[in-house]
Amino acid sequence: MMQYNSLFKPDAFADKVIIVSGGGSGIGRCTAHELAALGAQVIITGRNAEKLAKVEDEIIQDGGLIRSMVCDIRNEEQVKDTIATVLKDYGRIDGLVNNAGGQFPSPLANISTNGFDAVIRNNLHGTFLMMREAYNQWMSQHGGSIVNMTADMWGGMPNMGHSGAARAGVDNLTKTAAVEWAVSGVRVNAVAPGWVMSSGMDTYKGDFAKFVIPTLSNNVPLKRMGTESEVSSVICFLLSEGAAYVSGVTIRIDGASTLGTRIYPLADHKNSEPYNGFHRAFIPDIFKKDE
Repeated sequence: MMQYNSLFKPDAFADKVIIVSGGGSGIGRCTAHELAALGAQVIITGRNAEKLAKVEDEIIQDGGLIRSMVCDIRNEEQVKDTIATVLKDYGRIDGLVNNAGGQFPSPLANISTNGFDAVIRNNLHGTFLMMREAYNQWMSQHGGSIVNMTADMWGGMPNMGHSGAARAGVDNLTKTAAVEWAVSGVRVNAVAPGWVMSSGMDTYKGDFAKFVIPTLSNNVPLKRMGTESEVSSVICFLLSEGAAYVSGVTIRIDGASTLGTRIYPLADHKNSEPYNGFHRAFIPDIFKKDE
């Protein structure tokens, strides 16, 4: 039986209970696999029961501890009930990975109010609700670690302004919570992936998928896209005791794509070797066209 090839010791999260929202696909799925391989009792949440069940089956097959729970993070009552159920059944919450989110490409002028609100609620409101309930129901008295998901939004996000606004909000929310909740021994950090080769890439259609995605690696100094494992390993570090003095930071996982200027040429090369410890990783369909 193949196992996740994590860089961390096998029992790094033994006896820990960790929630991963959006655990049915992409980075959330990978992170759930790695945490389970490191001994954690993992709870994955999402809106799609079928996707969650598939990941649950994978982790059980690999010998991990996993439970899936359908939860729409935009729904306050569902979030409250989900956190309460985890505490009732497992008695603790040591970590929360706020991975769930989503967006669609569109110039600002074409985004409807409903479309803007939907992305803000998914990426910002949902993150806040999960953080607040995990804190109020458990971590305020027992400590814990929270890792939020944001994105490369420091230079704006043309064609995704709604997501950029939400992700910038998550970055600031992370910093605020790190200060306010430190008194409870709660650490709050965030990760900001750049362009990662995950299943989420297959959700984009039209000109964005045809013309933009195939050229993404050209704008990265390391000249490649990231892997889900390269994001998951940072999340696991931030959740771990090794990061006990790390709080209020957002770590960019982007191959230096947010640095430099347009006047500095990026030379072509193949000197960057990706790390991929995820034994069940696969190439998104959108990239298979180039094979």
